[in-house]
Amino acid sequence: MANFLNALPGAVSQGLIWGIMAIGVYITYKILDIADLTVDGSFCTGGAVFVMLFGSGVNLWVALLAAFLAGMLAGLVTGLLHTLCGIPAILAGILTQLGLYSVNLAIMDMKASKSIAVTNQKVLNDLLVSLRFLNMEKYPFIRHPILVVGVFTAAIIAVLYWFFGRELGAALRATGSNQNMARAQGINTNMTKVIGLMLSNGLVALSGALLCQYSGGNEINVGRGAIVIGLAAVIIGEVLLDKVFRNFALKLLSVSIGAVLYYIVIQAVLQMGLNPNYLKLLTAVVVALFLSIPYWKGKYFRGYKKMRTVGVNMVKIDAETGGDGHA
Repeated sequence: MANFLNALPGAVSQGLIWGIMAIGVYITYKILDIADLTVDGSFCTGGAVFVMLFGSGVNLWVALLAAFLAGMLAGLVTGLLHTLCGIPAILAGILTQLGLYSVNLAIMDMKASKSIAVTNQKVLNDLLVSLRFLNMEKYPFIRHPILVVGVFTAAIIAVLYWFFGRELGAALRATGSNQNMARAQGINTNMTKVIGLMLSNGLVALSGALLCQYSGGNEINVGRGAIVIGLAAVIIGEVLLDKVFRNFALKLLSVSIGAVLYYIVIQAVLQMGLNPNYLKLLTAVVVALFLSIPYWKGKYFRGYKKMRTVGVNMVKIDAETGGDGHA
């Protein structure tokens, strides 16, 4: 238990970082109703762009912006493949993800991994988040990853809440809700799909850049399975908090909470002695279970409620007719 409590701040920090990626997945999966697999590649792209730029002496905020724009470019490619070339969205995402593997290697000079060379205290202090900042004895609380990434997440949610309340954001939501009706209202649904995919992958890449800082480097396979983690966060947050969080901003917050809960569960299972090689299988099982819960609730709870209603009505009829079926 002591080991789990000691590892908890790190799990929450990672959950918050991956929660930004999950918010990007929420935009495509829940708002646009598109299963976008680009994220497995664009997550690594964000980290690759950041580590190369920051390692070359570029300002941290400029490197983060470049990572975000690189992710948006990846989303643009997927969007154009889907809208202009008529390729189904899921296949367009797979094609972009496949191409990004080579692109990410090229960005990192054809090396499978790149580290942020923390050669002195100044370089470390320039980082926004870092695993080392978990040490409360050495670094002030204001540098703690939970606080920093929490504020970062709140700012992103505020911007997205503002954006989706504007005309373009409303058009994007209408496209995901009912494409035919959106087109009938004069909305260019192809354009809104492309914008949604760009925004989603921009956030995914931004999350990759933050994780790159936190872990101290980027690795070519860092984004493998990212879509599953994102779906896990979205589904966990929806299943547990959907009845409580009805406001759009709170729904985005629930996604971040879902990512944190996911990483806490993973940390707990690891502390119980699970082989880390089984984590992908565990993630798949968790996602499958939470995806199934709404179906089970809808099928069996409604069936039970319907049977109960029929039974109550029959009792009322018996009471009114005296039990012989005649008034």
